[in-house]
Amino acid sequence: MALKLWASSAANALRVSCNGGRTPLPAYTISRCFSNVIDGLKYCSSHEWVKHDGPVATIGITDHAQEHLGEVVFVELPESGKAFSQGGSFGAVESVKATSDVNSPISGEVIEVNSKLTENPGLINSSPYEDGWMIKIKPSNPSELDSLMGSKEYTKFCEEEDAH
Repeated sequence: MALKLWASSAANALRVSCNGGRTPLPAYTISRCFSNVIDGLKYCSSHEWVKHDGPVATIGITDHAQEHLGEVVFVELPESGKAFSQGGSFGAVESVKATSDVNSPISGEVIEVNSKLTENPGLINSSPYEDGWMIKIKPSNPSELDSLMGSKEYTKFCEEEDAH
């Protein structure tokens, strides 16, 4: 923990970006210096995020997940109209290090897929919360969001996970 605090303080003093030189961090970002967690999103322990906005929920993998995966080289996504249950796999992300399933944080039907990821899967690395989103769904049980972590809980979860 002391090393992380030192690294964050050193980066701040030297005005070094904690997000690898990617786009500037929004004001609502909690920077852990090793990955970013966006306030207002919901997170699951398998490192997917969800943004619920009216009748639509946007889903992707977290900055923490993409950092651990390394350079993303291929993304497998479902077709529109496919339904998934909370925790069910809806696709996969292949990196230079590994291939990982991507799970749906909440149940619902896919209404849109980020087709940009087919030609540019690296968007997940450079912009996991904005350009690198994966699918948009129509939630079938929005109350499932209550079982997910907020930004502070997810930050603590990642710190504990990285400590082991």
